[in-house]
Amino acid sequence: MKEIQVIHSDQAPKAVGPYSQAMVHDGLLYTSGQIGLDPAAGVLVGEGVELQARQVTRNLSAVLDAAGVSVSDIIKVNIYLTDMDDFPLVNAIYADWLAEHRPARATVAVAALPLAAKVEMDLIARVA
Repeated sequence: MKEIQVIHSDQAPKAVGPYSQAMVHDGLLYTSGQIGLDPAAGVLVGEGVELQARQVTRNLSAVLDAAGVSVSDIIKVNIYLTDMDDFPLVNAIYADWLAEHRPARATVAVAALPLAAKVEMDLIARVA
C-alpha cells in the first residue's frame, strides 16, 4: 500500500477543522480549499473579492511550496464564487498567478463559503 503524506505550511492558514491543508498520494497533491485568510491573523484579508482572490493564490502557492512543487505542476483547479459577476476579476488574478501555465479548471457559483468569503479554490498538482 502506498503511503499518504500530510502537507503543511505555516505560510498558509492552519486547518480549522478535521482536515489537512493538503495530502500527497501516488504522485499527486490534493489541496483543501483555500479562502482569503491571512495565515498570521486568521481573518479574511478584506471584504472584496480582489484582495481575497490574491490571498487565496498566495495561500495555495505556500502549500505547493511546502510540497516541493510550483504552479507549473498544477493539473486541475476548482474555483468557487459566491457571485459570478466577480468572475472576470478573479479570472484575471488567476491568469496572472499561473503566468503561461493553463491547467484544467472548473468555476462554479455557490450560495455561500466559510466566513462569508467571496472566493475559494482547491487544486490537484503532480509531485515528482
